[in-house]
Amino acid sequence: MPFDLTETSHAGKARTAAGDRAVGAWLLGIAAMVLVMVALGGATRLTGSGLSIMEWRPLTGWFPPFSEAEWQRLFDLYRTIPQYAAVNAGMDLAGFREIFWLEYLHRLWGRLIGVAFLAGFAGLWLAGRIRRDLVPRLALLFALGALQGFVGWFMVASGFFPHRTAVSPYRLVIHLGLAFLILAALLWTALGLLRRPAAEWAPAPLRRGVIATGLLAILAMLAGGFVAGIRAGFDYNTFPLMDGRLVPAGYGALEPWLMNWFENVAAVQFNHRLVATLALGAALWLAAVAWRQRGRSAAPAALLLAGAVALQYLLGVLTLVHVVPVGLGTLHQTMAALVLAAFVNALDRMRPRAGPGRP
Repeated sequence: MPFDLTETSHAGKARTAAGDRAVGAWLLGIAAMVLVMVALGGATRLTGSGLSIMEWRPLTGWFPPFSEAEWQRLFDLYRTIPQYAAVNAGMDLAGFREIFWLEYLHRLWGRLIGVAFLAGFAGLWLAGRIRRDLVPRLALLFALGALQGFVGWFMVASGFFPHRTAVSPYRLVIHLGLAFLILAALLWTALGLLRRPAAEWAPAPLRRGVIATGLLAILAMLAGGFVAGIRAGFDYNTFPLMDGRLVPAGYGALEPWLMNWFENVAAVQFNHRLVATLALGAALWLAAVAWRQRGRSAAPAALLLAGAVALQYLLGVLTLVHVVPVGLGTLHQTMAALVLAAFVNALDRMRPRAGPGRP
């Protein structure tokens, strides 16, 4: 009967909305784990721990060494690579254990993310909470996570080459960029499931400001990956000038010229500063626009993005002038992920959706 059909329809919609909220909350939890992974990756890189484990065992590498003989075997492996001879010559087994544990935790946390994803998917699927049309997207998210594990090893393996004492900056940027892509995809999907439809499109100036600020911030993050990859942050530790100049003297020293953007310390650091400053300028403009539009539903998210970019800029300056201490450097990388999260949040707040819970 029509009344019964209507009730069933309402009940079905309520169950779908409840399921979407459960899936969205689960994906937010996974995104939080990815954020921790980004922080661990920064600490691992800054402490020089990333090359301490020379074996890739994605399925069997859950446990650390339990015997003295196994510790010694891994230490002997580490002593065969250039980083040991050039950077850590004379390190004893106790010193090796210190760098080993951080890299081990980094890899273990990655495995735990995979387990949390698969266990969450299985539980929600068995409980009937996952819509069938979401399955391809969730499968893609899992595939990206698995790919990140491979890319991580691809990056680490580059540090074992005879001429290297650290990983390839190009592979580092790929690894970092993929982490940011995974985080953005998780958040975009989760927020789309958790939020009600927006009442209206955000005004064009607000949309343009959010997009310009977010894209410039992402470009600054990728440029920062090259700064990290060639350790450019340990030179020119003054701000705003570099060795007393706005543009450093050695900016175009390499041939072909394009290589300066990726392998020249002076150029890489200058470019990072330049793009970050452009992002800050866009953020200040966005803040002014959002303040004028503060009655709009998207304005608070835009102001949050602008504030996050400004805070990240300040952290970058502090990290530079203090010559990249591990704590500040890790916080700077973590804040980059939070800026990305603020950008995804602002984009989500600006779009109306066709119906409740549509990602």
